[in-house]
Amino acid sequence: MFCRHDLVWLTGRGWDAAFAGAAAGQHAAFDQWRREDWPAVVRRADAGLAPQHVSLGIPLPPTSDGVKGRIAFTVPTAHVARRIGALALDDAAAAAPPRWRQALNVLADSMPLRAYGSLAMQAATGLAYLTATSDIDLLFFPTDGNALRAGLALLERYAAVLPLDGEMVFPSGAAVSWKEWLSAGAVKARVLVKDAAGVRLAPMEQLLATLEAE
Repeated sequence: MFCRHDLVWLTGRGWDAAFAGAAAGQHAAFDQWRREDWPAVVRRADAGLAPQHVSLGIPLPPTSDGVKGRIAFTVPTAHVARRIGALALDDAAAAAPPRWRQALNVLADSMPLRAYGSLAMQAATGLAYLTATSDIDLLFFPTDGNALRAGLALLERYAAVLPLDGEMVFPSGAAVSWKEWLSAGAVKARVLVKDAAGVRLAPMEQLLATLEAE
């Protein structure tokens, strides 16, 4: 099963299929990704996605005027050579600017976190994705109420010194912005939930019920 933010490497046939369906202006990016053996990123499934296919994206580094391009495409899952989850933060932190690196390393040692977005793509490709206004997008995966509270407290504390953003992912695969969760307050509030199938609103208490008993 593929999850949002997973990194996938394609076979030669996979790149052939992606290239065949691409617009002419996208060919150079596909050629570069194939030549360098860089990963694509799993995104939310397209409506009407054919069985045994996966929706992927190639986020492009920002242009000189700050425009961020993204190429969306689909391939048969048989053309995926390998897949990993989002990069562990301790692997991605080395690609961060020096002003962030020490705090990120301490944060990575404090709890299991994964990176996606600009920091992850800079680490995976070596291209310049991070800018002065970039966020650090992080995922954390609470398993019970204690882990959820501890993780939120840690992220909130480090957000005072780092431009943190991101999602917490429940055991069901439902992902919620941890900043939205913190600001929602009452457990009967509804929050925006994203998963591989779509986007919906769900009560916080419903998501809490998917965690292990403490």
